[in-house]
Amino acid sequence: MADRLDTPLEQRRLVIPRIRLGEDAVGKATEGIARFLGTPRFLIYLTLFCIVWLAWNTWGPPDLRFDRAANGFTALTLMLSLQASYAAPLILLAQNRQDDRDRVTAERDRQRGERNLADTEYLAREMAALRIALSEVATRDFVRSEIRNLLEELEERER
Repeated sequence: MADRLDTPLEQRRLVIPRIRLGEDAVGKATEGIARFLGTPRFLIYLTLFCIVWLAWNTWGPPDLRFDRAANGFTALTLMLSLQASYAAPLILLAQNRQDDRDRVTAERDRQRGERNLADTEYLAREMAALRIALSEVATRDFVRSEIRNLLEELEERER
C-alpha cells in the first residue's frame, strides 16, 4: 500500500505535548507584560537590578563576581539586550490588540451616531407634522372669538 501514490506515507512523529490555551490567553498575557514594561515601577526595578548587579560585580568579593568590569559587564549587556528583544514584540502585540479594540469601538460609535442621526431626523419630522397639525386646530382664543361673534349675532336677532 505504501507504493501507491494516492495514499500518504506513514510518518513517525515526535510526540510533543501541546499546551491548550484560550484564544485570548496569549494576547492578555502580552498586554499585561507590555503594560508592566511601561510603568515607572518596572523602570525602578530594572534600575535597582542594574545598580545591584554593577555594585556586586565591582565591589563584591572577587571570587564571587560573575561579570567582570574589564569585559564591560558582558552578561548584564546580554541580559538587557534579551529583555529588550522580548519587550519590543510584546509591545507590538499589545499595540495590535489595542488597535483592534479601537477599530471595534470606532465602528460601534459610528453605528451609534447613525442611529442617533436617524432618531433625530425622525423626531424632527414628527415635530414638523405636529406643527402642521396644530396650525389646523382651533385655538382657545379663536373658539372664544367665534362664540362671541355668534352671541352678538343672536343678540342682534333678538332685538
